[in-house]
Order: sequence, then structure tokens, then C-alpha cells
Amino acid sequence: MSQEQRMQKTFEVENHLGYRILRWVLLVALLSGILMSAVQVVLDAKRVSAELERDAAQTLAMVEDSATQAVFSIDDTLAQQVVDGLFALEPIHMAKITHPDGDELGDRLRPLQDSPFRPLTDPIFGQVREYRESLTRGSNPDLVYGYLEVHYDTAPYARTWLGRALVTFASGIALALILGIVLFVVFHLLLTRPLLRIVQSVKKVDPAHPDDRLVSIPEGHRADELGLWVNATNNLLVAIGDTQKKHREAEDRVTRLARYDTLTGLPSRDAFMEDLQGAIERAQEGHSSIALMVCGIDDFKSVNEQCGFRTGDTILQTVASRLTANLSSDRFNVARLGSDQFVIVEKHLRDGFQAAETAEKVLATIGSPINSGNHRISMTATLGISLFPSDADQADRLLQSAEQTMALAKQTGHNHFQFYVASIDKEIRERKQMEKDLAQALANHEFHLVYQPQINLETRRVIGAEALLRWEHPEHGMIPPDLFIPVAEANGSIVEIGQWVLDQACWQAARWASEGTHLRIAVNLSAVQLRQESIVDDILNTLKRHNIPAGRLELEVTETSFMTNLTDAVAKLHRLHRAGISIAVDDFGTGYSSLTYLKQMPVQHLKIDKQFIRDLLINEEDTRIANTIIDLGKSLNLTVVAEGVETAEQEYYLSQRGCALAQGYFFSKPLLPRDFANFVQTFHARIVENNA
Repeated sequence: MSQEQRMQKTFEVENHLGYRILRWVLLVALLSGILMSAVQVVLDAKRVSAELERDAAQTLAMVEDSATQAVFSIDDTLAQQVVDGLFALEPIHMAKITHPDGDELGDRLRPLQDSPFRPLTDPIFGQVREYRESLTRGSNPDLVYGYLEVHYDTAPYARTWLGRALVTFASGIALALILGIVLFVVFHLLLTRPLLRIVQSVKKVDPAHPDDRLVSIPEGHRADELGLWVNATNNLLVAIGDTQKKHREAEDRVTRLARYDTLTGLPSRDAFMEDLQGAIERAQEGHSSIALMVCGIDDFKSVNEQCGFRTGDTILQTVASRLTANLSSDRFNVARLGSDQFVIVEKHLRDGFQAAETAEKVLATIGSPINSGNHRISMTATLGISLFPSDADQADRLLQSAEQTMALAKQTGHNHFQFYVASIDKEIRERKQMEKDLAQALANHEFHLVYQPQINLETRRVIGAEALLRWEHPEHGMIPPDLFIPVAEANGSIVEIGQWVLDQACWQAARWASEGTHLRIAVNLSAVQLRQESIVDDILNTLKRHNIPAGRLELEVTETSFMTNLTDAVAKLHRLHRAGISIAVDDFGTGYSSLTYLKQMPVQHLKIDKQFIRDLLINEEDTRIANTIIDLGKSLNLTVVAEGVETAEQEYYLSQRGCALAQGYFFSKPLLPRDFANFVQTFHARIVENNA
């Protein structure tokens, strides 16, 4: 071995030895401090215990003569004075002077001192030290006149010992820490600080390009182990950088080929399936729905044959660009499955109708003409739609369902979409068709109003009428309001329709008034209408236009109407009420309103829903609900109106219970305006005849 190698070896040993010495010195210093402190604490405990024994012996010797004299003379007073004198000492727990036969001349006892450290000190010193001294006289030491018994509480001595023990341990640990800090400073200056500088330099290295910025060597360490380590690290970083660059280039090529379609730049089928699985897992965690749409371009093969494959490629690229541009939010994923097929995922789906709207948007996007060289081509597409989780809960099954649906849809025609489940597809198509028909119904005069009489059960007179909307479809005939009203509310057309109903009802009320029949008209006010900023002015302007007093109009709102935005609804209804319009809560008992909400509303009438009247006197629960609403109306000074009265028994019971108004088939079905006027005359004439 050469001289240089021997020096290097010696240097390495010295440096490694210094590190080991530092570690062991710190450890030994701490252990020594703890051990020496523990020995001192143990010795101090023995000293405290001996001190207690010595104090007890001195105390007994001091009072022995007085105690002997008290026993010898059988002096209870002196004995008690001796005992009381002992209690001037803090540690005394019990003192007692007794005859040999056990009779006590004097005794006293006080509780043990309460200390939180007793569980620690009692096992060391004991809880109580007991001492008993025989009382004799010098003339006859064998004759025992009595006994002096003293019990010492060890807590005061233990407290003193514990305080000194804490000081001992603290000083020992502090000494060890001071030594450790001194050694740490030396260690830090020689090794830690240079290492920290190296670490900071390493942190600045870009993992993606490790050879761009190498590690700096700390000053004064170029020739030692740190310098050698930094040089080796820099050589390794350069080698890693070269390797990473080659791997990146290869991975980019592989990823591009495997995950993206080379023609359109969209994710390929495999990449899409991974994204779809992730979307399904997130939807399961968030309890949301997903729509998967497979889009196939119609007659794409013919385009390739007639215009060439280059035109076909242009069409595919254009379709991909349009889909990406029009479905660019985080809710959508677009990919190419292959050939002329694309796939779209819509996340956070509200319902199937939202998926249908997206499908229509896709069809319109693809349907715009495409320019390719000298060709201007109009394309159409057919979509198959499957829904998660209703149709499938696995990625491959969901895609398979949509592909099968698209293939079936192409057999029946082009340029349309179809859902995987036939019932859902039919429901959505009917809903979409109803939306289109509703948009034309008002312009085509397909709506008309009927009026159901409202009867005062006490006077037996017609006091008003509820205006009810009817839609007579030119193909399907009469469509129930329960079907088309929710659709109108969902697409917002209820605003225009509701204004038309209000206008027609006010016009009819004005016409009846001109004929001498002054009735209150009740009109339903939708939650969508109530949310309109101009609704109050629209209603007041309608009354003014037909010259109808505000007191002749009653607006019926459901509980859910004002629950949606309570503050805004309350403000608007108060404005209407101040104008003189009556407010009624329709279908009361079917919603979620509380008395707190009801008290805030300017309500004059409560309408019991017909579902509680239908089984009145038959179903006990419905009868209790009806009675509760009637009693509630009385307590709040509100008029209660019963809907759906169909029998004389129901009418009689409601009248006896105090229900003020009623309507239903027992009195009359909803009538056309001319029939309503005849009914009022006939009904009142019959009442007059019965009274006569």
C-alpha cells in the first residue's frame, strides 16, 4: 500500500471515528447524567428516611417524661396536653397515651396530608411510620405504666425529598444537555452545515433534467469525503440526465401511439376506457350519474368511396374539432373509438333529459356542412346512449350498451339518438315532443280555462271560482295538467302560460261582473312565476287593464313555491297582499312548511288537498289531518277551503267541523264559462226554493 493510500485510509478512519465518538459521547453524557441523578436521588431518599427516624426518636424522648408522669398519676388533662403538644409538629398524624389495659388517657388524630405525589412517594417512604414507647420510671424500669404511641405522616418528608429530587434530575439533565449542545455545535460546524448546503444544492436539481444544475461543493471540503461524494453525485446526475432524455423521447412516442388517435388527436379506445373507469369510480363516491354516448357518422363509407379517403380524414378531423370545441367543459370527455365512431362521456348528470339535450347539441354540431377541398358535405350522425348506474355499473358494459344501442338506432333511421332502455327512451322522446308542442300550444289557441265553483258552506252560495287550465292537443286530445304543467315549469314556458291564464281569468271575471255576477277568481301562481322579478307589476297591471278590483283576485301558491326562496317570496306576496289581493296556500299538508313559515306569509286561506278529503270519514289518518288543518286555520284566523268534496257526508262533516268553503264534484265539476254562469243561477235558485 502506498503512502498516499495509507494517509487516505487513516483520514477516513479518523473521520468515521470522530462521528462515532460524537454519537457515543452524546449518549454517554445523557446516560451518565441520568444515572448520577438517580443515584443521588436514591441516597437522598435514604437520608430523608433516616432523618424521619431521628426526628421521631427525638420527639419521643422529649415527651417521654411528661407522658410517664401523666400515666403514673392517671392525669387525663396532662396526657391530653402532651398529645396536643405533639400536634404542633406538622408530620404528626396520630398520638395516643394509654394504660397497659388499653384505656386511653389522651389521644388525637388528624387526616393524612393530601398530596398528588403520594402514589409515587408512599411506596418509597411508606404512608405512615408508627412508633410505640413503653412508659416506665427509673426506680422500677421493669414496671410499665403505660404506652406512648405516635404515628408520623411521611408526606412532609416526601415533599422535601421530591423537591430535591426534581432539582437533582433537572441539574443532571441540564448538564448533559449543555454538553450535548457543545458537542452539537462542533459537529454542526464540521459536518452538518456543509451537508445542509449540499442538501439545498440537491433540492435545486430538476428531477426531469438532473444534469442542468449540478451540486455545489462546500468551501473547505474539496479534498475530504464530502468533496468526493459531491463529485460522484454530479457524475451520477449527468449519467441519469442522459438516460432520462433517451427514455423520455421513447416514452413520448409510445404514449402518443398508444393513448391518442394519430388522425384526430383524441384519446384512443384504451385511454378512454381508463378515463371512463376513473369517472365511474368518482361518480360512485359522489353518488352522481354519467351518460355515455356512442356517435356513429351516417353513411361514412359512402363518403370515402365517393370523395376519397383524404376527404374522409378531413371529415373525421373536423368532427373531432367541433366536438372538442362545443363540449369543452370539465363535465365532458371526448374520444375516438375507431373508424367513424366517437364517444362522449357527460359527468354530473342531472337526469336523462339533460343527456337528451346534449345529444341534440351533438347532432346539430355534426350536422353543419363541412368544406373539404372542392366538396361541401352535409353529414348526419346517430347516437346510442347508456346511463350509469341505471344501465350498467362497469366501464366495458356501459360502453357495450351504448354501442349496441347505436347499432340498433341506425337500423331504424339516421340523424337521431336512442337510449339503451326503451322505456326511458320513450319517456324522454315524449317529454321532448311535449316541450315542442307546448311551445306552439299558446300560439295555436289550444289552451282554454274551466272554472270550478267555490261554495260557502254556511250560506250555501257560490262565492268564487278557481280558474283551471286545460290543454286540448290537436292529435292526443285532452292532456292532464299533471303531465304538462311540470314540463312547462321545467323549461320556463309556464311564465308565459301563467300570464295568459291570469289575463283570461280576469277578463272572464270582468265579463261576469258586467252581467251582475260578482265572484272572486282564484288563479294558481307557479313557483317559477313567483321567482320572476316583474311578477308583482305584471299581476297589478293585469287587474288594472281589466278594471278588476284587487279584492276579487285570489292567488293560490303551493308550500314549495315559497319554501324555495322564502325571503323573496314573502316580500312579493306582501306587496300583492297590500294591494288587496288574497293569498291562499294550495294543497296544504302535502309540503314541508312549518308554522314559523306560515306566520310570515300574508295568507288568508288554507286549502286542504283533495287527497285528504277523498277518504274523509273512511281513513282515520286523513280525517285527523283534515281536522288538524281546520283547527289550525281557526287558530290563525284563516279561512279553510276543502278541495275534492264528492259526497254529501263529506260536505256535512266539513260544515259541522267549521270548514268555511268547499269545492268539488259534489257541487260541480269544472265548467266552461257559459256553463258556469248557468250553474250559479240554478244553484242559487235551488237554495232559495229549499229555504222556501
